[in-house]
Order: sequence, then structure tokens, then C-alpha cells
Amino acid sequence: MGYKTLCFGLSCIIYAYYISAPMPENIEEPWKVGVLDALIKMTSVTAILFENIGLIRHEELFFTLMKMDFTKPVSDENITVTDTTFMDIPVRLYLPKWKSKRQRPAVIFLHGGAFVLGSCKQTPYDVLNRFTANKLDAVVVGVDYRLSPQYHFPIPFEDTISVVKFFLQDEILAKYGVDPTRICITGDSSGGTLAASVTQLLRNDPEFKNKIKAQALIYPGLQGADTFVPSHQEYERGPILSRDMTIKFGCLYLTKDQDLPQAMKKNQHMPQGSRHLFKFVNWSILLPEKYRKNHVYTEPILGNLNSSYPELMDSRISPLLVDDSQLQNLPLTYIVTCEHDVLRDDALMYVTRLQNVGVKVAHDHMEDGIHGAVSFMASPLYLKLGIRIKNKYMNWLEENL
Repeated sequence: MGYKTLCFGLSCIIYAYYISAPMPENIEEPWKVGVLDALIKMTSVTAILFENIGLIRHEELFFTLMKMDFTKPVSDENITVTDTTFMDIPVRLYLPKWKSKRQRPAVIFLHGGAFVLGSCKQTPYDVLNRFTANKLDAVVVGVDYRLSPQYHFPIPFEDTISVVKFFLQDEILAKYGVDPTRICITGDSSGGTLAASVTQLLRNDPEFKNKIKAQALIYPGLQGADTFVPSHQEYERGPILSRDMTIKFGCLYLTKDQDLPQAMKKNQHMPQGSRHLFKFVNWSILLPEKYRKNHVYTEPILGNLNSSYPELMDSRISPLLVDDSQLQNLPLTYIVTCEHDVLRDDALMYVTRLQNVGVKVAHDHMEDGIHGAVSFMASPLYLKLGIRIKNKYMNWLEENL
């Protein structure tokens, strides 16, 4: 009894410490964000403790808790929802029930979760995809790609590209009544990373380049080459997503080796021979001046790891690392960035680079925004910010798809 009381007391102290952490002044519903931030940090502390004593891995505890929020494929009066597989990869299909006078648009949705967490079956994503199908009279495909660290890169990417290529076949599009000229690939956070890299690959593939009309990227992570961008420094502790968590989970996409995250925290992880790529992520040039503030640019340090990870130079992990010629063919693009987000500067640099090569880009920057807001659109702690982002995203799709 005394042990339980002690644990409860320590938990209350830790929670009180985290919930009392200052929030940015302009955040909407700061008490909700504070509660969510404290819960995530408490869970992380607990997960680290459990991992150190050998009970459960850090990411497994998060995934176990998230799995409690998975939904069944429940159809309603407007939408038929089905769990099936494309190329043996689980997908969730949302198909409008009413007859349409013309072929429907389609949205391929890739969920976030740092490549190690999440599912398109989570309640907020189910709500978003159901709303998309209903509002746009669209076929929606949610992809449940395999997750790291059980499946390292490139398997999650390959799962995604396999599903997309399967769906884009003429006979499959005809089966679901999809207009092959009105297809959008979309994703949030790491799902936005996958959406960007898949779109790059397809738009440079003669067989598929004309089948993607648009991409929509919601606060995506787009590079792992430089971990000292201003947003990494300003929002090191979050809210919601901290720099340590970003690096820890991001590294699990490649390896379980603990040397890599330690090197990434010092910005000393890039392999020899990668310096030519730094110009593609040079925030001192690509980031709008208002976000540079008083930060001083320094190049990442090369070759300080005993193990080399050439994957860190792969544009399928870091879509910002492609040269301009590979960006010129990209389709209509929508990007959401959030001010108080450790990943903010990745997407801001991508906006600059796409605009520089003539790609038509619509950009919504949420001045009061935090990372992961779309994941908080269901009770009990839904955020109005998530609803606002959903509405902006939906308005753009309605106008452009």
C-alpha cells in the first residue's frame, strides 16, 4: 500500500511539474494543450523507466495506449467503410453510398506517428477521412503501412508506394468510380513525409506522373540532415512534440542503435560525402527572415559516427534533399505549418523551394498552432485548432480537387 501511495505521489509531482510549464502566450485553449503536453511527457518518462528496467520498449507503451483508440470500420447512412488489403497491405476504404453523376475524386491518406506509432484506424483519422468522403463525395483510402522499429526503412515507404501504385491502376480506379485526373495524396507529420516522398517519386515516373493532381502536407517532417534549425532550438521542449522525442522516434525508422540519436542531438550524424546536400536545407537562405530571428547558421558536422547511415542522404526519408529539377514537376501543393512546432522549419523551407521552381503552392501558417493538432479532434480533449486545420484543408480540397 505504501509503495502504491509513493508511486501515486511521485506521479502527481511529475505531472504538476509538467502542467505548470509555460505555454506560448497565443496558444488557443492553453489549459487543454497543457494537459495534453503533460500527459505525453508523463507517458514518456514512464516509458523510459519501463524500458530501462526491461519491461517494455519506449515506443511500445505509446503504441499500446494509442491502440485503445482504434476504431472498427463502421458504415453509416452516407459512407460504406471497409477494412481490406491492397498488395497485402491493410487499408481502410471510405466509399460514398449515393450514386454520382460523374466519376469521384480520391484522397489517399497517410497517417502520422513518427513511423513508429499510429494507424488510420485511430478515431481522429477515422473522423477526418469519413468527413472527407462525405464532404467531397470522394473515395478515401487510409493506408496502414508497417511500422518501425519492427520494420525499418524502407519498408514503411515501400508499403505506401505499393498501395498507391496498386490503387492508381486504371482497372482499380474504374472499379471504385474514381476520376484518374482528380487524385490527391495527403498526410500529417510523418504521413506528410511519406506523402511528399511518394509524390516526388510518382511525378518523375512516366507511368504515374499524370495521375497525381495534388498533394497536401500537414505539418510534415521533411529533412533529417540538420537538427539545429531554429524551430528545433525554439521548441526543444514542445509543446506536444519535443526535440528529443522527434529524434528518438525518427532514428527508430532506421535503427535501434543508440549512437545515432545521440549524434543527431549534437547535429553530428551526417555521413562523409553528404556536404553537397546541405544547400537544400540551408535555413539561413531558405527560411523566411522572420523565422531566422537571431539564430546563427552552422553546418552539420560530418563523420562523427562509428557507424555510417547512408540512408540519411536518401530523399525518401528527407524529401527536401532532392535537387530543383526533381521539384519542378510536382503537382498542386497544399502545406500547413504550425508556429509552435519543432518541425515548422522543414515545411517552411519546402514552401520556399517549391515556389522558387514554379510549383503552385497554397500555404496556411497557424500562428497559434502546435504539432499534432489534427490528432486531437475527438473527445474528451479535442482542440479547436484541429477543427480549424481540418476546415482549411477541406476548403482547399473542395476548391482544387
